[in-house]
Amino acid sequence: MSPGERCQFNDVRKDCGENGIQDEVVPESTAPNGNCLRNGNTEVFKGKRKVREQCENRRRNSSSSRWSRQLQNGEVVEAVTLFEVVSMGKRAMQPVVDDWIEAYKKDRDVALLDLINFFIQCSGCQGMVTAEMFQSLQNCEVMHKMTEKFDEETGLQYKRFMAYPWILTVTWPVDMGNEDYPLIKPGSYWKKFRTNFCEFTAVLVQQCQCSILYDCYLMDTIISLLTGLADSMVRAFRHTSTLAALKLLTALVNLNLNLEVSKDNLERLYEVEKKRIVGKKINSRLDQLERKKREYEQKSLEVENMMNAIFKGSFLPRYRDIIPEIRAICIEEMGNWMRIYPDTFLNDSYLKYLGWMLYDKHPEVRLKCLQALQGIYRQKEVVCKMDLFTSRFKDRIVSMALDRDHEVTVQAMKLLMVMSQNCDDALSSEDCENLYQFVYSTHRPLAVAAGELLYKRLIIQEIETESFTKTNGKQELITSQLKTLIVFFLESETACGI
Repeated sequence: MSPGERCQFNDVRKDCGENGIQDEVVPESTAPNGNCLRNGNTEVFKGKRKVREQCENRRRNSSSSRWSRQLQNGEVVEAVTLFEVVSMGKRAMQPVVDDWIEAYKKDRDVALLDLINFFIQCSGCQGMVTAEMFQSLQNCEVMHKMTEKFDEETGLQYKRFMAYPWILTVTWPVDMGNEDYPLIKPGSYWKKFRTNFCEFTAVLVQQCQCSILYDCYLMDTIISLLTGLADSMVRAFRHTSTLAALKLLTALVNLNLNLEVSKDNLERLYEVEKKRIVGKKINSRLDQLERKKREYEQKSLEVENMMNAIFKGSFLPRYRDIIPEIRAICIEEMGNWMRIYPDTFLNDSYLKYLGWMLYDKHPEVRLKCLQALQGIYRQKEVVCKMDLFTSRFKDRIVSMALDRDHEVTVQAMKLLMVMSQNCDDALSSEDCENLYQFVYSTHRPLAVAAGELLYKRLIIQEIETESFTKTNGKQELITSQLKTLIVFFLESETACGI
């Protein structure tokens, strides 16, 4: 597609059910049409229908080559959209992504519009997307229109924003429900859709890493799209785009970790090769390793820039979103980044977000914080980086054993047990004595978790200080354990005034 062309296509709402998919035709939107930009001046686009038909034909041909299926009698079934392929989940995500990559290599603009439409449809949007090329970054009039508002003339809501090099205008009915979009729909079908959606995003990065990921076009557009949708007033757009963006960031974190490992291995190989040829003429092998090392460094730098763009454009605006599900996504993925790539993310600049959200008013968010921290504290090799966090937020975690939500209390107790095992002096004697009393809790999972803490913290430690003879070692061990339990029980009775 040449600069200045505009592709317009309907975002047709698909009613998906367990037994099949039916199309529901949506009429053309009457929202204001964007004009093509040439040399910074706005001109009325002529031949609109012709360009639209050309674009739709290209998109249809591209899609049909990928998604159509042929019956035994030779009849070709009508092509389905990328959204339908992912939502049905009848194909593995890798071949789906591979097909899309091939389409991108043939015509990247049409393939990108397919992908843009996919993310819009995953938000449950029943409207239409209008895309136009953007040439002048200095055009103040266009930048002023990057907004989201209600059009009184058409009765439609529209959002106009930049997904460079596209200017996207998404229109939808004003009554588009916040309680009815794929990510929050009940049932196993939509639960599977969420899994497929997240997998698609991860596989997209995985399969593109050796080809088009670094073309300075694909990721720029996707990141601009997702961060643009993430600031929408519509919950469906914010929720869906935030999940996609942060899963994308998680995939990039994994990719960057692999690049770092490859770069380190190559560095060692380079040094070995360099020592081997000391005093000799530098051979082509060394030059090849040097070029490869610079390539890895450049790729790693580009991936880090992508990660920073997503973090600033999606995580920072949304980790305090009014919707608890969105806040929970942010905290869950933050925990994954710290666990996967502690060298970059496990520091106080990022840990503060977990600490702050321990005080969140919604139990699901507090729960995600505790689970994320469990994964971090289990890694003994990085626990030393948690000292400042532990000193600042340990008291809050201890107090969460009395949380109103039962599951939060259980996970808080499990986290405290992990902290006591892997962090020296993380819990004081007073903390432990108070936590031991939860073995009497009427909520059995909490009592079990407290019992595990009691066993590993009190009984095991006391037994380790004693020595047993080989002859009666097992019997003496059991006797010592019973003695410790009886002492604990009697002290508990005394403390409670029983």
